[in-house]
Amino acid sequence: MPKTYHPIATTTVGTATNLISFSSIPATYTDLRLVLALNSAVSQYANITLNGDSGSNYSYVWMDGSGSATASGRGSNDTLIYLSQRTTPSGTNALFTLNFLSYTASTFKTILTVNNQDTYVGNQVALWRSTSAINQINLNSGANIYGIGTTATLYGIKAA
Repeated sequence: MPKTYHPIATTTVGTATNLISFSSIPATYTDLRLVLALNSAVSQYANITLNGDSGSNYSYVWMDGSGSATASGRGSNDTLIYLSQRTTPSGTNALFTLNFLSYTASTFKTILTVNNQDTYVGNQVALWRSTSAINQINLNSGANIYGIGTTATLYGIKAA
């Protein structure tokens, strides 16, 4: 049975900011997909947190490549999940896709991320060790990385 995407919310940044937040996410879908098209003049790490959880409940495994070099790594008991592990995203050609699988299930949550930037691509699988349904997603940064024109769209996915 094919899956269908339903836009839940879109944010287009009008003034540079360090936070994009989606809250009151309905529990009516099987999965979520967040697409972030980053427009930034600032080079700074970006990360996500779920439901306001800043505890040591996140783990991840990542790999990336630039065509001339590769890297990989992992982390556990972290307080967040970085969107890009090795370099700080910036520029007008950074696209991130985050898939939140079974986001309402009473099991730990799996997040698959793909980032495609000017000079490399990367993949990550992350785990949020919580049995709570995801009802809030925060895209955070230590600086105003989300520049004017950045767009973030959250989709709900369910069987047709």
